[in-house]
Amino acid sequence: MISTLRRGLLVLLAALPLMANAAGSAHELVQDTTSKMLADLTANKEQYKQDPTKFYEALNSIVGPVVDAEGISRSIMTVKYSRKATPAQMQTFQENFKRGLFQFYGNALLEYNNQGITVAPAGDESGDRTSVNMSVKGNNGAVYPVQYTLEKINGEWKLRNVIINGINIGKLFRDQFADAMQRNGNDLDKTINGWAGEVAKAKEETDKAAGKPAQ
Repeated sequence: MISTLRRGLLVLLAALPLMANAAGSAHELVQDTTSKMLADLTANKEQYKQDPTKFYEALNSIVGPVVDAEGISRSIMTVKYSRKATPAQMQTFQENFKRGLFQFYGNALLEYNNQGITVAPAGDESGDRTSVNMSVKGNNGAVYPVQYTLEKINGEWKLRNVIINGINIGKLFRDQFADAMQRNGNDLDKTINGWAGEVAKAKEETDKAAGKPAQ
């Protein structure tokens, strides 16, 4: 699964920034902001390559506000652990989760060269939960399906989950968190504070699987 996920890294990072505007319908959100983020990437790619930290900060600034970090964090922890977490622990994990996500996938987007993104026609958005589908062409010519799950929170659409080429990212991180808790003797602080290390280990595994040196 990790190896397959690595092949989908470009897909996720090419598509995540599409969620950068909370106005309008979920479909409009995806459709209308595609060109904006890719234009920014084109203008700043060389700078981002020289200083990836700037890129992670840009992703957090653009994508972070429209991600339901609290909901996703609780989902990753599951009720088993989130009900034991203090507000401070939840806040720390939310920040660690976003930082780790952007660092894990950041380099993949820098490889994107406008191969092509196609957003499917709008679906039913009459409720408070909907999906937006798209396909992204990778550098190797393969076309990857991406499905976003969005929820309307306080009148704004927020990203809750993404499925890339059949891989449920939410479930992947839930499994990763549960495994870390087991290895850490159910020490919540240790798992939360070590989340960046968990992400780094996952990245090392995917780099090895892909035959690339770790960065």
